[in-house]
Amino acid sequence: MRLLTYAPKGGAAPRVGVMVDDRHFVPLKAPDMLALIAAGRRAIKVPRGTPVKLASVRLLAPIPRPRRNVFCVGWNYVEHFREGESIRATRQDLPAHPTFFTKTVTAVNGPYDRIPLHAEVTQKLDWEVELGVIIGRGGRDITEANAMKHVFGYTVVNDVSAREVQRQHGQQWFKGKSLDGLCPMGPWIVTADELKDPADLRVTTRVNGAVKQDSSTRHMYFKIPRIIAELSAGLTLEPGDVISTGTPEGVGQARTPPEFLKAGDVLETEIAGIGMLRNRIG
Repeated sequence: MRLLTYAPKGGAAPRVGVMVDDRHFVPLKAPDMLALIAAGRRAIKVPRGTPVKLASVRLLAPIPRPRRNVFCVGWNYVEHFREGESIRATRQDLPAHPTFFTKTVTAVNGPYDRIPLHAEVTQKLDWEVELGVIIGRGGRDITEANAMKHVFGYTVVNDVSAREVQRQHGQQWFKGKSLDGLCPMGPWIVTADELKDPADLRVTTRVNGAVKQDSSTRHMYFKIPRIIAELSAGLTLEPGDVISTGTPEGVGQARTPPEFLKAGDVLETEIAGIGMLRNRIG
């Protein structure tokens, strides 16, 4: 099941729906995506009715404004960790535990919306394709063995980052990751029962049609159950929480010479089995 949030024409409040094929969806009666997630997959009843053309509405991020910041995992692909050694002052061992940070709710952006360039703040806007995990059943101190029971579904995230800002605040990544609009997400949520193997999905980033990242979630250093277990240790996860699980190698700052996004660039972020984001910069 693919669940979406959309803005009807005429300025009506956002609504939710379920895709019936690649071009059509049926509206649902739930007030928003958070309510759908809290009710659970089995409570979702698809009504009968005439399908609506996807092209007739504006698609929003599946959760346009999460209740809490988006949880993110850093350095979760070995090759991405290694490519970062070229810009770190000292060599570091692979981490024993996941590195966590967050992106603010105002960073969340639609799957086809413009990403602000923020030229007055950064000259080093970079891309990071990531698998997003949506928590369905909340909990604290979740074990790895039970972690996947807490997953509602999956979405595509790009952890767009202002690289120099990311490092100029005491090496704390929060500000450089949280500028407005730097978290495009979507185009929908694929429920966990439909996406059978999230541990083997091709993840790709393209800029103006040129492939920049091309890997698979099978190369994650910390797998989804470990991420959920460590994040929930002493910290309650809630229905609708979003976890962005890290990016593979191929980011712009580690290229020779470094590459960064500029006004007019088209950023495509794709995960097989889920969908593709397409965002213009500036």
